Amino acid sequence: MTESELDHNQEHQFIVSNNVKLHYVTQGEGPLMLMLHGFPEFWYSWRYQIPEFAKDHKVVALDLRGYNLSEKPTKVSAYHISELIKDIEGVIQGLGYDDCILVGHDWGGFIAWCFAYAHPHRLQKLIVLNLPHPAKFAKALRTNPRQMLRSWYIAFFQLPRLPEWMFQRNDYGAIASAFADKATQKSAFTSEDLKAFKQAAAHQGALTAMINYYRSNTRTFTSQNWDILNVPTLLLWGEDDFALGKELTYGTEEFVKDLQVHYLSDCNHWIQQEQPEQVNQYMRGFLVSAQAL
Repeated sequence: MTESELDHNQEHQFIVSNNVKLHYVTQGEGPLMLMLHGFPEFWYSWRYQIPEFAKDHKVVALDLRGYNLSEKPTKVSAYHISELIKDIEGVIQGLGYDDCILVGHDWGGFIAWCFAYAHPHRLQKLIVLNLPHPAKFAKALRTNPRQMLRSWYIAFFQLPRLPEWMFQRNDYGAIASAFADKATQKSAFTSEDLKAFKQAAAHQGALTAMINYYRSNTRTFTSQNWDILNVPTLLLWGEDDFALGKELTYGTEEFVKDLQVHYLSDCNHWIQQEQPEQVNQYMRGFLVSAQAL
C-alpha cells in the first residue's frame, strides 16, 4: 500500500496545539482514536490501522512535532516530554473531545505512557506497541548490559550535526535501512514505502527535530518515579525487536492495574507494519473486551 493508494476517505488536516502547527490524517467518525508514530517514521506508519478502526472511530494519525509536515521548532528544549504531552492534550481538546483511545509506537509509545500518567482522565484506553513501560526501560538502562549496548545510539544522538549527516548521506540510506534491513518481514516494506519515509525525513529541519527528541529527554528516561497506572492498557510486542529486548516487558503488571500483553512472533520493531492483521486483531479484541467490562 503506497501513499497514493490510501483510502480516498482519508483527509489531511492541520491543527494548532501548544502553539505548534501539527499535520494529521483522519478518517471515520465516533470516539477518538489518536495514533502516535515513532522514530524515524510519520503518520504513514499507521496506514494499515487507520481504515480498520475508522469503521467505528474517528481515527487521527498525527505527524508529531518536528516530523514530516508538522511544524519544526528549532530549540532542543521544544522536544522535551513536557511539551509533547501538551501537544497531545491540545489535540484532543482541539478536535472537540474530552478523552480518547491513545495508541503509540516507539517514541509515540513513550509519549503515550507519559501522557497516561499526566492525564489519565483524558484516556479511555491505552495501547502501546514495542515500547516498554518507562520504569522498566529506565531500570534496563542502568542494569541490563545487553540493553545498554542496544541503546548505544542514544549517546550517539547527543553529538551535534554528526547524526544528521549520517542519516542524510547516500540519499537517506540509513532511513531506508532501518526498515528494509531490520524488519523480520522484509516484504512489509516496498520501495514506495521506503521512499515515503525518506521523503518525510528530507523535509527541511526534520532530521534535527527528530533527533532532538533524544537530545532533550535523556534524563527523562531515568528521572521519574512511576506509580500504578489505572488506565486499561494493551501492550503489543514484536519478539524480534532489534532495539528493545523482550525482557523489558516482564513485570509490567507491577505498574499497570489493568494490563493485557501479547507477543507476536516473526515480527521486529515495526510491529504494526510487519504484522498488521495480527496487530489489528489484538487491538480489536482489547477494545471489545474493555467495553464489556
